[in-house]
Amino acid sequence: MVVRFAFATAIVGLCVPVACVSVAHAEPRAVVELFTTQGCSSCPPADKLMGEFANDPSLVPISLPIDYWDYLGWRDTLADPRHTARQKGYSKMRGDREVYTPQVVVNGSLHALGSDRVAIERAVGESRKNPATLALPVVLKVGDGRINVALPDSDGGHLAEVWICGLSKSITVSIKRGENRGKSITYYNVVRHWLKLEWDGKAHNWSVPIRDIGTAEDIDRTAVMVQAGTVEKPALILGAAMAAIR
Repeated sequence: MVVRFAFATAIVGLCVPVACVSVAHAEPRAVVELFTTQGCSSCPPADKLMGEFANDPSLVPISLPIDYWDYLGWRDTLADPRHTARQKGYSKMRGDREVYTPQVVVNGSLHALGSDRVAIERAVGESRKNPATLALPVVLKVGDGRINVALPDSDGGHLAEVWICGLSKSITVSIKRGENRGKSITYYNVVRHWLKLEWDGKAHNWSVPIRDIGTAEDIDRTAVMVQAGTVEKPALILGAAMAAIR
């Protein structure tokens, strides 16, 4: 089954920088996307590893709960069909049709078993052989109720999209049925909301109200990704940053 979707798009104009309290400083070496689900008995070790990655300042790790195992007896309380479509879009771009849980996609280009630290680190190294990987510096600042993003000119000629994600730093779920029945599992940097910024490849600044990436009280982090390709066919991550909201 192929799920197609469209994210809500927001056009956000040029802004004047404001005083900020949270700044993303380090240039990351990898964006690590974990496709996971509460209904998969193989996923908890990957979810735990994600918690360790969340403490590594050189990584932008995000969890994307999927919904295609819901029929097995437990409906994932964090799942989003857009995440399922994103995972399948990656498999189409790679041409391997590999879609499974737990699966990690590294820098938008390579995949690995989500619980295999060695394989993930290997994928990080392999992905960095492409000089375009995370070559675009992203300046991300949060303060005064706004998220401020700055990008330089992109001279690589890539078709790219800019996305802001609203994240929950950690959510613990008590699972009542299915393969993980009776377990309480914590999920880290869970994507709860997506917002697209319109970008023409030229140097630009955006200022986005925090409320635009979700009003849930548990959204306390944000990540920005500049990604080649399209929402239906996501490809290489060209730039990324993460910062705390509170």
